[in-house]
Amino acid sequence: MNKQLLTTTDRIVREDERKIITSISRTTAWSLEKKGLFPKRRRLYPESSNIGWLLSELNAWVKSRVTVNPHNGDQS
Repeated sequence: MNKQLLTTTDRIVREDERKIITSISRTTAWSLEKKGLFPKRRRLYPESSNIGWLLSELNAWVKSRVTVNPHNGDQS
């Protein structure tokens, strides 16, 4: 398989992995999503209750979070 294809292809993340990646609960993710502050879930196929998120969107959301400096309490 083409190695470049593997590094540029996005994939769907299910709930268990989403929780590990973002470290927030399902309820918090849902609340933030409704406010437009979290990536929108996607149906895995039409008329399905199975949902997931794009890994790239979750990673971008995590990177956009404010970090806290534990040494002086400043945010950067």
